[in-house]
Amino acid sequence: MSAPQPPVLRWYFDFISPFAYLHWHKLRPLARERAIELVPVAFGAVLAAHGQKGPAEIRGKREFTYQHVLWLARREGVPLRFPPAHPFNPLTALRLCIVAGSTPEAVDAIFDWIWRQGQTGDSVEALSPVIQALGADAAAIGSDATKAALRDNTESALVAGVFGVPTLSIDKQLFWGNDAHDFALDALQHPELFDDPEMQRLQRLPVGIQRRA
Repeated sequence: MSAPQPPVLRWYFDFISPFAYLHWHKLRPLARERAIELVPVAFGAVLAAHGQKGPAEIRGKREFTYQHVLWLARREGVPLRFPPAHPFNPLTALRLCIVAGSTPEAVDAIFDWIWRQGQTGDSVEALSPVIQALGADAAAIGSDATKAALRDNTESALVAGVFGVPTLSIDKQLFWGNDAHDFALDALQHPELFDDPEMQRLQRLPVGIQRRA
C-alpha cells in the first residue's frame, strides 16, 4: 500500500497587503520544512471579481487597519514601516517576483524593501535596488509573458475560491488572513479537523437574510 501523498500547499499574496507581510513572517519557517508554492496575485482584480472594496478604500476602516497592522507588528516583533503612500500600484512588484522565480528569497527581498524599509514599490525605477540584488532582468518585468503569468496566477486563485490575501491553501481548503495561521497549522497537523460534524454543518449553513436588489 502506497504512503499517502503530502498535501499541496499554495500561498496567494500581494505585496500591497501589510497583512501578507506579517503572515509571511509566520509562514517562512514552514516554507523551510515543506514545499509551498508562492503565488503572487493582483489583489485588486480579486476584489473586483467579488464586487468588493479593499480596507484602504473605506474611510475609517483604512485608518483603523493601518493602526491595527502597526500594533500587530510591534506585538509580534516584526519590523514594519509603511511605504510613503498606500494603497500603491503593486503590479511591478508582483511581476518582479514572477521574473525572479517567485522564490522565498524574492518574496523576502520585495517585502523587506516595501514593508521593512518603507520604500516605494510601484515602478521599475523605485524597485531598482531590489532588481539588482535579485539579479533579475528588468526588461522582462514589463514583458507580455510576465503580464500573462500574473493574470494566470490571479485567475487560478479565483478558480480556487480565493477572495482575499493572504490566503494559504492546503489542498482545496482555504485559510484566509494573517490571523488564520494557527488554524491552518492545526488543520495541517490534523487533517480530520474538517470531518467534525459541526464543521460539516457550517459548510452547508443557509443564508438567513437575503439582500435586497
